[in-house]
Amino acid sequence: MKKTILLAFSFFIAGISLQAQEKKWSLQECVMYALENNISIKQSELDLEASKIDQSDAIGNFLPSINVQTNLSSSGGLSINPTNNRFENTRFTSFSSGASASLTLFDGLRNFRQLQRSKLAQLSSQYSLELMKDDIALFVANAYLQVLFNKKNLEVLVSQNEVTRNQMSRTQDLVDAGSLPKGDLLEIQATNANEQQRIIVAENTIRISLISLAQTLLIKDYENFDIVEDEYSVSGMEILARSPQELVSKAKEERYEIKIAEENRNIAEKDVEIAKGSYLPTLSAFYNYNTRYADNDAFNRDFTTQLYENDGTSYGLQLNIPILNGFSTRNQVKRSQINVDRANYRLEQAELDLEANVYQAYVDAQGALKAYESAQIALDAQEQAYSYATDRFDVGLTNAFDFSQAKSRYENAQTEVIRTKYDYIFKLKVIELYFGIPVTDLKF
Repeated sequence: MKKTILLAFSFFIAGISLQAQEKKWSLQECVMYALENNISIKQSELDLEASKIDQSDAIGNFLPSINVQTNLSSSGGLSINPTNNRFENTRFTSFSSGASASLTLFDGLRNFRQLQRSKLAQLSSQYSLELMKDDIALFVANAYLQVLFNKKNLEVLVSQNEVTRNQMSRTQDLVDAGSLPKGDLLEIQATNANEQQRIIVAENTIRISLISLAQTLLIKDYENFDIVEDEYSVSGMEILARSPQELVSKAKEERYEIKIAEENRNIAEKDVEIAKGSYLPTLSAFYNYNTRYADNDAFNRDFTTQLYENDGTSYGLQLNIPILNGFSTRNQVKRSQINVDRANYRLEQAELDLEANVYQAYVDAQGALKAYESAQIALDAQEQAYSYATDRFDVGLTNAFDFSQAKSRYENAQTEVIRTKYDYIFKLKVIELYFGIPVTDLKF
């Protein structure tokens, strides 16, 4: 019975291990995993958390400052007795304690504007995080499609090599029968050897691209990492029906590059207001309480009595009016204004860069579409030429070299269709992102 249980358990564990090894990652799984685990995204998330702490600091500036002080000391020689403020030449132990509170009532609205600034900085950090997610998602998608292209390319090579091996076997029979010269057989054998070499290279290329994708996802188990070999269709073509101007306008409304630049400009303007607040006076309220004890009290009062009778309070308002501070406030205002000008230039440059990128992406997508359509037309033509060459070769009307050339052109046409297809799919996704479609809503 025990052996049966152990055997069943072993099969169970083996089944789990086999399932783990056979897991294949879809594109959406890769993207979501990257969004959750990528180091750059985690760093951006930390920047966002830091901006939230800065906002908490800004809120804390509105709260009163409360502190408690306590002091215990032993004095000898000529010292002041803290209970009667007289000099005495003796050794005694004293204890003092107090509490103070202060509250800023007005500081030129700097605290209020600092809070506004912290909110803007938090929003900028949020936009930076979203931009990082878009960039990572596109990077992962491109790497994924590259792996898929490499796999499809290998399928073409294997399929064509199977045809070559069949032709090689048939040619061997015809050469043995004296119907074809041995040169035709040698030509096909050379073609087969070349194709076998290309298959090995293609397999290595797949492995390298899979390792690269796994490293991007921070997956350590390279050996068992693989992707789902879906037949991705070309979707989203309707977005190319929009004009480039419409795409640019939408991108300026939706893209995080512009939002980040705008928020940074707003932050710089808020810094100017904060700096100007130093020109204004600061009004604060304060309250202090203190008490003390000494063991050489002239009235021989106990500890509790002394603390009760020796206490004192003070409270009031404090007004600080800036008169001259070595031009530091004025210079800080000027520096902040320069930063505003810089932020405006950065915003203008961001808009120009985005416009150029959208136009480039639009042209790239249009070019990728034409390349894909041309590749399909070329494939149809090469397929017919290959079929014609095969028929002629089968009846001995063409030699092995011409047949191999026709076959090679057909194979290249197949590979080009696959390459242009995935290139077009990726460039369409870039356009969709610029149009404001969230990365999680992209359809492949």
